Amino acid sequence: MKKAIIVFVILAAVVGLGIYLYLDHQQKQAMLHPKFYSGNGRLEASEIYISSKLSGRIEKVFVAEGDLVRKGDKLVQMQTNTLEAEKASALAKIKTREGELAMAIADLKRKESDYDGAKKEYERQKKLVKTHAVSERLFEEAETRYKSTMADLESAKAGVLVAEGRIAEEKAELQRVEADLEDSLLVASYDGRIQYLLAHEGEVLSAGGRALNQVNMTDVYMTFFLPTAIAGKVKMGADVRLIFDAAPDMAIPAKVTFIDPVAQFTPKTVETQVEREKMMFRIKAGLDAEKLAKHIEIVKTGLPGVAWVKLDDSADWSEAPVKVLKGKK
Repeated sequence: MKKAIIVFVILAAVVGLGIYLYLDHQQKQAMLHPKFYSGNGRLEASEIYISSKLSGRIEKVFVAEGDLVRKGDKLVQMQTNTLEAEKASALAKIKTREGELAMAIADLKRKESDYDGAKKEYERQKKLVKTHAVSERLFEEAETRYKSTMADLESAKAGVLVAEGRIAEEKAELQRVEADLEDSLLVASYDGRIQYLLAHEGEVLSAGGRALNQVNMTDVYMTFFLPTAIAGKVKMGADVRLIFDAAPDMAIPAKVTFIDPVAQFTPKTVETQVEREKMMFRIKAGLDAEKLAKHIEIVKTGLPGVAWVKLDDSADWSEAPVKVLKGKK
């Protein structure tokens, strides 16, 4: 009885070893000229911080953690009473400066009239003095008035330019205040989901202070690692199929969008098909932004899965070693 058990164990071990060696041989053969290869990863998305441009108190928070937001949606409103006062002051100053400009223009017109009259008198006296029809004293007086009105005219022109410059300064200040008012309403820069609220109503933020963290759902990708022998065969833009543990019957199309130019030691969480490699290359497979927009409500970052990448452009996905790849695309 004992001998039979020992024989059975030996036979099972031999069969098991044979199966292992066969599978190992098959995998090594597939590694020589692979058409597809896979790596484990998780669905990720870029994150951005929504920050206040100016220091101030938070008046209203329009969102909660986990909320889905669209580009341009209101997120946080900062208090604007000080800026509203500055805007009213800038508008009042503009009106004052416009009044000063009107007075300067009126003065310029008077000076132009005085100048025209003095110039005509000067030209007339100049002709008469040559024929001794008038005295030198009268000519000199006409010449003096002419030069004086000319100087006054230039001064009046300068006065108009100064008044226009002051109005431009006040309008620039108004534009600054209006820009600060616009920046006091923090809005979503992308379609995405609110991950963390970092500040609440009533809190005071410094300039550049972070109010919340948003996940950018228009930039979703899976990061996975491939051994050096395989990574060199991967091309930018290569077709990828992502299969998530939560939806094993669905293959989601993606494209290779990044290949790390430098190899790194294999992260502890990475398992390869054959064995753990010492050095690996980091690869990113990005999902199509337009398709993401249609299903943004169900996209969840952090989902684990497998990325199958096509190494041979002429290969068809029906040749892939996993049956699920022949299903939904």
